[in-house]
Amino acid sequence: MPTDFLSLFAVINAAQVPYVVVGGLAMLLHGIDRVTGNIDLVIDLAPGPSTDLVTTLINAGYRSFAPVDPALLANEAIREQWRLERGMEVFSLWDSTNRRPTVDVLLACPIPFTKLLNDSVIVTLGAVQIRVASVAHLMDMKQQTARPRDLKMSSGSACCNSEEDP
Repeated sequence: MPTDFLSLFAVINAAQVPYVVVGGLAMLLHGIDRVTGNIDLVIDLAPGPSTDLVTTLINAGYRSFAPVDPALLANEAIREQWRLERGMEVFSLWDSTNRRPTVDVLLACPIPFTKLLNDSVIVTLGAVQIRVASVAHLMDMKQQTARPRDLKMSSGSACCNSEEDP
């Protein structure tokens, strides 16, 4: 399993693409024991930021799992078509060098991106800063998925070991 997620965030941070980590890695970075093999991101899906993320990842060696042009992520009508007709909840990109984890960009999020971003925290690992959703937002998102493992986790208490963003 590819584990070099720090270099992925170094690349995204260098491109100054706003993002918030959610899902298993976010839980892990908050000190909640959770194994994950991918990185779930919420981004501003407007054409500029989504195009910037796709370009950054493609230039870093990532490729789309779906047999579509990854630039289409910037098109709201296409994203909705993917969700309705293909049942896609995320747009997945895999690392062709096989060193870094798969990136799953959420196609829809129950919490607006600006709210997630404003309430997020920064976790610093080595020289890399990672923007992570707040524990409250993670718990809310887990409850809304209604998966048994997520409902179990969201009913427990969370320990947060990250620093608040100044």
